[in-house]
Amino acid sequence: METNKIKLGITQGDINGIGYEVILKTLEDNRILDLCIPIVYGSPKVAAYHRKTFDLNINLNLINNASEASDKRANIINCCDDEIKVDLGLSTPMAGAAAFAALEKASQDLKEGLIDAIVTAPINKKNIQSQSFQFPGHTEYLEETFGKRGDALMLLTNDKMRVAVVTGHIPLAKVAQTITSDLILAKLRIFNKSLKQDFSINRPRIAVLGLNPHSGDEGVIGTEEKEIIAPALKTAMDEGIICIGPQAADGFFGSDNYLKYDGILAMYHDQGLIPFKAMAMDSGVNFTAGLNVVRTSPDHGTAYDIAGQNLASENSFRQALYMAVDIIANRRK
Repeated sequence: METNKIKLGITQGDINGIGYEVILKTLEDNRILDLCIPIVYGSPKVAAYHRKTFDLNINLNLINNASEASDKRANIINCCDDEIKVDLGLSTPMAGAAAFAALEKASQDLKEGLIDAIVTAPINKKNIQSQSFQFPGHTEYLEETFGKRGDALMLLTNDKMRVAVVTGHIPLAKVAQTITSDLILAKLRIFNKSLKQDFSINRPRIAVLGLNPHSGDEGVIGTEEKEIIAPALKTAMDEGIICIGPQAADGFFGSDNYLKYDGILAMYHDQGLIPFKAMAMDSGVNFTAGLNVVRTSPDHGTAYDIAGQNLASENSFRQALYMAVDIIANRRK
């Protein structure tokens, strides 16, 4: 159908977690249809199971392909075998295969221009592994599908802060050896461009955190700040990127300095995500910056421990949907 509304592909994630709960709770609010055309990539059978479990007043429009999507109702495309089985709170091979089937189909439709963006529900990074999916997460899969290694930047955002990471899903033991001046510079370039293009910030200010405690204390606790991070920042500044650092991470977040910047570049996953999630667990959004496509997700996982108990808040997922719409709108300006 002809419409200017943004078509959002929503992948079901792990069917045994809280994915369908947050998806259906979000889509139950018909005001979502004023913003976009939602298309769930998943299983009508599983959706019906979760709808009944949570007594939700929503009926999804079953379609064969994204071009048939209605703008009057939320839609669903079947990506799964009819024999699929839900085992709430459990990690199963079937759930992993179903999560990948939905992600693969949505990615294909995104590549073909049938949808405008993807919002992904949480996956289990273990049970989704297969010959077709050998990645530590969504970010790396989408990076390879829509670009090349090094193109993507993991960016967590809410209304108070935007935190990106130089190194993403890698073991902590490998962080120091992975961080180079070139890598930091590459991530700063992606971050700066995204803040301008995706968030409409004309002259973004980026805080860069140090790697070591107290940012190395002038070399007493490590030399990476002087030898690796500082040279990258100088080159970035010479290119017109406004970046300030390296700053000690503990004092930076403890003193509310994060409120003075448009973006924060952390050196590794937990350095940035622990303070972010401590302050924004219910409203944070994960955005894969640096690609020519838009993907967002809630900043929580499968939450097997509360699956099926009607305890999951849909707010983070709703914010992920809103952000995808906003970023597409900003890119179209």
